Amino acid sequence: MKRIEETRRRTAVVTGAATGIGAAVTERLAGQGMHLVLVARDGARLEAAAERLRAEHGAQVSTLALDLAHQGAPSRLAEWLADAGTEVDVLVNNAGAGLMGPVADSDPARVRNLLDLNTGAVAELTARLLPAMVARGTGAVVNIASTGAYAPAPYAAAYAASKAFVLSFTQAVWAETRSTGVRVVAVSPGPTATAMNTRRMPGKREPGAVADTVMSALRGRGPAVVDGRLNMFQAFVFGRLLPASAAARIAERSLRKAALGSQSSVPPGTP
Repeated sequence: MKRIEETRRRTAVVTGAATGIGAAVTERLAGQGMHLVLVARDGARLEAAAERLRAEHGAQVSTLALDLAHQGAPSRLAEWLADAGTEVDVLVNNAGAGLMGPVADSDPARVRNLLDLNTGAVAELTARLLPAMVARGTGAVVNIASTGAYAPAPYAAAYAASKAFVLSFTQAVWAETRSTGVRVVAVSPGPTATAMNTRRMPGKREPGAVADTVMSALRGRGPAVVDGRLNMFQAFVFGRLLPASAAARIAERSLRKAALGSQSSVPPGTP
């Protein structure tokens, strides 16, 4: 895609960039010669990731340690970028959190914190950085959703619902901007080997494979991409073929044991 190719020596902002999928995406973008702004909560890991990108790719990398779940954090990031004179060509909204267990047993504050990060920060950062892209007639927004977006997920209810928001929001913004020259796309990983998801699961993908899907999605045209063939099949079955009630019952049986027997705060399938 010509307009994406033109941004290779410009700037990408990646949230949740210290580890996992976010770190793998920054490797791909740095390999294309882009300057990078990395955002994550853990400042030490963030700076270590930045040093690696500088050493391996000669990339120009800036970092901002910031918890995007906090009220006002997305606006602080936008102001920080503006104060630095940074023109954002690619935004990758990757930062996210998971919460596993019955809603009735959950800490309400943690549920709200998850939603603030997984939905609020994604929507606000998109709304803050998209106008300049539209005005220039070039740019890209990638929002990392999940295969959990395609069906209800008992014991991961807030997480799956938050990713359903990301998917629907992104598809709508794609339609609004499809004739502007700006690429908007949701990428939905399934189970991925990250620090957020350490359970042994069949078919688990590596962050690098998901990053490759992100780069391919940037060159595509549609509003949404599912990472991996097995995940594509499952998203089709649970999201298109099965009624929501049937999908929820199947997921409940699948997730119950893991949810009730684990102290993990992350649901299976969290990227």
